[in-house]
Amino acid sequence: MRTILFALLALAPVGAQTVAIQNATILTVTKGTIQGSILVRDGKIVEVGDKVLVPQGATVIDATGQYVIPGMVDCHSHIAVDGGVNEGSISDSSMVDIRDVLNPEDIAIYRALAGGLTTAHILHGSANSVGGQTVTVKMRWGKDAQGLIFEGAPPGIKFALGENPKRAGNPTGRTATGAAPTARYPATRMGVEDTIREAFTDAKAYQAEWNEYRAKLARGEHPIPPRKDLRLEPLVEVLEGKRLVYCHGYRQDELLMMLHVAKDFGFKIDAFVHALEGYKIASEIAAQGAGVTTFSDWWDYKVEAVDAIPYNAAILQKKGILVSLNSDDAELMRHLNIEAAKVMKYGGLSENDALAMVTLNPAKQLGVDKRVGSIETGKDADLAIYDRYPLSGSAKVLKVLIDGTVYFDRDKALTENAAAQRERQRLIEKEKQNQQRQQPARRPTV
Repeated sequence: MRTILFALLALAPVGAQTVAIQNATILTVTKGTIQGSILVRDGKIVEVGDKVLVPQGATVIDATGQYVIPGMVDCHSHIAVDGGVNEGSISDSSMVDIRDVLNPEDIAIYRALAGGLTTAHILHGSANSVGGQTVTVKMRWGKDAQGLIFEGAPPGIKFALGENPKRAGNPTGRTATGAAPTARYPATRMGVEDTIREAFTDAKAYQAEWNEYRAKLARGEHPIPPRKDLRLEPLVEVLEGKRLVYCHGYRQDELLMMLHVAKDFGFKIDAFVHALEGYKIASEIAAQGAGVTTFSDWWDYKVEAVDAIPYNAAILQKKGILVSLNSDDAELMRHLNIEAAKVMKYGGLSENDALAMVTLNPAKQLGVDKRVGSIETGKDADLAIYDRYPLSGSAKVLKVLIDGTVYFDRDKALTENAAAQRERQRLIEKEKQNQQRQQPARRPTV
């Protein structure tokens, strides 16, 4: 496995260049469908149209009979996290940060890239009422952890409602030492709300302390600064609109509760995560301007998901809510294009609206839509090239570009993977031979 991994890492490209993708069917998302070409320079799209002049020396990709879409964006993922995704010891863990544990060697990055995904939002788990800080990354396979991070993407934070955080307060089984696990507050849905309200109450008091301190400085005084609190700093950023909120929840009652909490403390929920009963309170969600990132048709995998329907995304969209489809799963994120196709069947959405749910809409929810999510002049050249109509179940990704550089090439990958497998088998056979030579000779029996 390590041999194959290193071989795949060797495929990682170096540097950007001038690239022309010619003769393609281009699904721009914002500018309709174009039969033509895309010109990329220094990682940016500089021209899109049916009459694009290719400068001398440009790398030309002939996409005759092929389709190009914006690189897909996943608003909810847990891949590339090293050492566990939940800080389970406390329910308010806003001080922890996913960017500190990014693992750039996670093979899920490469597999997602090979499925046409170029951007993902990596979140803390859902065992905490107030979870950790999140990070948006690009699938730059072969880069280090810092090289994955989407430069300039707004910071986020994860909240969680319902069964997951309250179940963490009612642990079962035994610890590694054989002792009964320690219970943790909260253990009920009421306690989950209380934990979130208490956290923001503390944050408001902390914010007031710092505002008073800064006011004294402005008056020329020399006060002692308040003690810095790493738990409350990100929550103050939420109150000040500097950090985006992503809230895990399923049931209508808990989603409505969180809307009330946000209204009481004066912050906005950027997106409810899952929200499988969101269709029941679509008007209330729309009224507060919250978005939803959901599944296309996941159902009944837990009690909270019993009332899920495949029409949820379409109903929410038609109510004026910004909706995206996410993976929450390393396998599902490899074919989000098929998830998008499902909302055309369940809800009758147009091709463009369906495709937007895995490109432009999640980009908006992550605050990066000025850079990615559609094929437009000036945006990052994050593009996926398919061999056929990308909302077809038989479509295959041929090439993926990020910042104008080809990070995945199907033909090259197949060749390199086969070579890596042969090298792996050669090393295995060599090791067997070495072990046989090192075994002591047996004495003949009399």
